[in-house]
Amino acid sequence: MRPKTLKFKVGVYVATTLTVAMLVFTLLVVRYQRTELLQEAVRHVNQLSEMLIKSTRFAMLQNQPAYVKSIIQDVSKQTGIAKVRVLNKDGKIIHSTYLPELGLKVDRKAEGCSQCHESEKPLEQLPMRNKDRVFNAPEGGRLLGNMAVIRNEPSCYTAACHEHKQNQSVLGILDIVYSLDEIDQTTRKNTVTIVIFSLGFIIFASIFVSVFVRRFVYTPLRDLEAGAKRLSSGNLEQLIPVRSEDEFGQLATSFNAMTVALKNSQVELQEWGRTLEQKVQERTKQLRIAQAETARGEKLASVGLLAAGIAHELNNPLTGILTFSHFIRKKMPDGSQEAEDLDLIIRETKRCAAIIRRLLDFAREKAQEKKYADINRLIEVTERLIEWPAHLSDIAISMDLDPDLPPVWVDEDLISQVILNMLTNAQHAITEKGKITIRSRRCLKASSTEPNAEPVPMVEISIIDTGCGIPEENLQRIFDPFFTTKEVGKGTGLGLSISYGIVTAHGGTIEVESRVGTGTTFRIYLPIEPRPDDAAKKINEEAQ
Repeated sequence: MRPKTLKFKVGVYVATTLTVAMLVFTLLVVRYQRTELLQEAVRHVNQLSEMLIKSTRFAMLQNQPAYVKSIIQDVSKQTGIAKVRVLNKDGKIIHSTYLPELGLKVDRKAEGCSQCHESEKPLEQLPMRNKDRVFNAPEGGRLLGNMAVIRNEPSCYTAACHEHKQNQSVLGILDIVYSLDEIDQTTRKNTVTIVIFSLGFIIFASIFVSVFVRRFVYTPLRDLEAGAKRLSSGNLEQLIPVRSEDEFGQLATSFNAMTVALKNSQVELQEWGRTLEQKVQERTKQLRIAQAETARGEKLASVGLLAAGIAHELNNPLTGILTFSHFIRKKMPDGSQEAEDLDLIIRETKRCAAIIRRLLDFAREKAQEKKYADINRLIEVTERLIEWPAHLSDIAISMDLDPDLPPVWVDEDLISQVILNMLTNAQHAITEKGKITIRSRRCLKASSTEPNAEPVPMVEISIIDTGCGIPEENLQRIFDPFFTTKEVGKGTGLGLSISYGIVTAHGGTIEVESRVGTGTTFRIYLPIEPRPDDAAKKINEEAQ
């Protein structure tokens, strides 16, 4: 394992933590065991002291030192007893298993005696915790010493064999020295055993934790690392395995979801790249159409200003010419050359006046008077105006009107003018026997005439003729003011422009399809319900 890897760091941290913990645990256990064993030895020596005092009591009353010595020798033969001795009240050793010290007097400052003889008057009662002492033997090893006081009881100072006075409370001391070698050996043995088990536990726990970390932490992290490297290299095909439902599993699931999202985005970008040229062409076409619409609007605005100026300049002179021509015509006899010339002047003057009137209508912002109207009725009324001229030209007119067509919010006069312009153009387009078809229907789908506008339900008025048709190069110009393909004297080029302006003012549009030699179809789309600004105006008028 490399020192910088997570597995190495976790292993080191776990091993260090367990080692410190087990070391502390071992020290506490060894200390506790050593204390318990020492306390057990102290209790054993105390019990032995009491037993020995009681066992030698009778022999001492009978003044049989040999018997006391025998009992002390037997007790000293027990395992762990290093030495047993008896001291009289003056500190002289009168019985001992260590013969060289018999008859010696123990110094008051000696180990074990100083506790009672710290003052001039020795203590008569020693606390239990001070009866025992632990010290090191000269030859090595630890020893436990226990001193038990032999008291002057009534049976002692009343016996005939003794000369002890009643006021003497202490007769002597029983001192037992117990070897702690066995306890120390047991402690060391247990310490080694605990250390071995601790090391085994540390090794086992470290291996278990390492396996656990490798299975549940290191392996998922390696999966994520490998997935991230594949992702950075652009490989979005292979997902990382989800090995569990924990936090790593959730992270792997989120990572896979991100990979799938990136893959989908990449596919979408590639698709966009493949279709970019087509979309650019479509947007360019739409932009050109919008530019054409803008140019047409600018033309209409400029023509409107020009028409208003020209109409006002020409209308008054033409009125004077027409008036005086009528006066002079009345004075001329019918059938004369002068009368025919004046009739021609009057007819052409009226045509000029009509053109000027159309210019004024085109230039003026006439206030629309909208209301719900029956489109079918408007079509039928307008059709009667050209029915007879069409019949004379051998043109049949048929109508296919939807009886369930709802009322439409329009200005009746303006829409009638639009229909009349369309029918007139259809009639003029048919040079020989032909047919004009008028249809009305409700659009099956809601549509919108402006970009980004909400779709609205509409009605469609179709005017179909079997005339000469319009060349494709002229289709983009037919709504331009003064553009016409008719012969001189048969058209001004304002009819379609005016019609287009009226329909767009209603929130609708006009579409045209044509094929040279086959005919032309004009489709007029009008919204059924009023536009928001018209609706607000209607509410204000009703409120007033």
